[in-house]
Amino acid sequence: MKELQYPFDPNYILENKRKIKKKLLEEGSGFIDKKIAILGGYTTSAIRQIMELFLLNNGIRPSFYESEYNKFYEDAVFENEELKEFSPDIIYICTSNRNILSYPKMEDSEAEVESLLENEYQKYESVWKSLKERYGCPIIQNDFEKPYYRLLGNREVYDIHGKVNFINRLNQRFSEYAKDHENFYLCDVDYISSDYGLKEWSDPFYFHMYKYALNVNAIPYLAFNVANIIKSIFGKNKKGFVTDLDNTLWGGIIGDDGVEGIKVGPEEPEGQFYSEFQRYLKEHKQLGVILNIDSKNDYENAIAGLKHPDSELSEEDFVEIKANWEPKDRNFEEIAKELDLLPESLVFLDDNPAERHIVTEQLKGVVAPELDMTQHYIRNIDRNGFFEVTTLTKDDLKRGEMYKENVERAKAQASFTDYRDYLLSLEMKGEIRSFEPIYYERISQLSNKSNQFNLTTRRYTVSDIEHMAEDPQYITLYGKLIDRFGDNGLVSVVIGKIIEDRCDIDLWIMSCRVLKRDLEYAMMDELVRICKEKGIREIRGYYYPTAKNGMVRDFYSLQGFTKISEDKDGNTVWTMSVDSYQKKNDVIDLDL
Repeated sequence: MKELQYPFDPNYILENKRKIKKKLLEEGSGFIDKKIAILGGYTTSAIRQIMELFLLNNGIRPSFYESEYNKFYEDAVFENEELKEFSPDIIYICTSNRNILSYPKMEDSEAEVESLLENEYQKYESVWKSLKERYGCPIIQNDFEKPYYRLLGNREVYDIHGKVNFINRLNQRFSEYAKDHENFYLCDVDYISSDYGLKEWSDPFYFHMYKYALNVNAIPYLAFNVANIIKSIFGKNKKGFVTDLDNTLWGGIIGDDGVEGIKVGPEEPEGQFYSEFQRYLKEHKQLGVILNIDSKNDYENAIAGLKHPDSELSEEDFVEIKANWEPKDRNFEEIAKELDLLPESLVFLDDNPAERHIVTEQLKGVVAPELDMTQHYIRNIDRNGFFEVTTLTKDDLKRGEMYKENVERAKAQASFTDYRDYLLSLEMKGEIRSFEPIYYERISQLSNKSNQFNLTTRRYTVSDIEHMAEDPQYITLYGKLIDRFGDNGLVSVVIGKIIEDRCDIDLWIMSCRVLKRDLEYAMMDELVRICKEKGIREIRGYYYPTAKNGMVRDFYSLQGFTKISEDKDGNTVWTMSVDSYQKKNDVIDLDL
């Protein structure tokens, strides 16, 4: 919903929250349901209401537990039957610098200040450890905004008695904990409040009148950032950009002005803006964000612009380049198809509001941030948090190369008339093994990202994955695939739950980039082999339909299963005798 994209109108959101929620629920589909506990150090009701809107906008339908006023510590460290029964999927600790109990006094010695700092920090660490032990779910913790006054003036930042210094050091301790602990995330209120304007953010009127530790009009900005962390944890990030060229990556129209006439580079202010923007986009490649071009242009003109001596981007930086005179929504859809992605996985960048409107109207779920003045391009894209980083795996870092390799595979496939001959030409080598700690994070990430090939639509945290890997009641398998074009990385996961002499497949997921490469058969071969070793006689599979996974509705039928039930919603149950299974993979050389 455009009203919930940055730059948004916070007053409009606050005043129309019920109407917005109703529209999101009516127009949305394929929601994942998540339970979120908010443990507050101040009043959080409006934060909860606005956070719900941003989560719904990202395909997450939340239910909430909300602590009583300033009971975050008690709810965390003492037994709480209501919270235990709620069984949260994620916990958000919403505190502010008003929850810091003791600041240094001018007469305090260095040792006394250190003791104050340690006591304050330990209070929070005890909260985090207690919550992790009881609930094992991801935790989001606010860090602290700066104080709204400075007793020592500029000396506050370096004098150990200054509140600014104390808060900075406490924030650093929080950061070190986040760096060293999985499933723990910081909401950077220190940055968000500075970006909003600390003077307005910390206006004491709102605390003394309503017990909000921030300006009520700033609540959408806080809720938006927390929602971005949550949608990233649950695999709702975007995967790449699709960008225009003229007046988007450079100033001017290359078809009219020529290469020498476009504005990019250090010679003039406008060119510097575009250079900075190109560098910003290129930096995203470090995160595995893929870059693509959709431009109404002659192809040779487009390439010539990228060869400008001052261009920060080159042809090699892009996976797909569509430069022609076709409608941009058609090109965009074709780019997504060739990448084997849903259009909504990609962000459209274009300076022309008419083109943005056409693409977002024709391709539901695609977002196109407002690009009005060049100097605002980076701000408007960056503040939206399309690629909020909560995990960063080796597979993420090389994702761009993986998609380029997929393009090469598609070209190779076009030269074959027999599909099996094509698969054999790939010289595929697979690795299928039980879960290993080094891959827990990637396995959790894959379970939360895969929409098209996720038979049961279940999502798991790193803690869930760790628990199942160590529990003998579960059979856990991951699959990796390498071929002559490159390493696809960890691309498939199977979790089977043993119930007496039966194995129920709780989860079967596969990255879309390796669909129909027979890895699914290789994974089933290995699952059956392990089941035989364990004396399991039957395997049951489950398929729960969604708007996105219809392409695998016949998966179990193709594997040799028999359907034994189907309800009115299309949820199906399948069964197969282990002894009757016939090995199917003969194109992947497996390292087991």
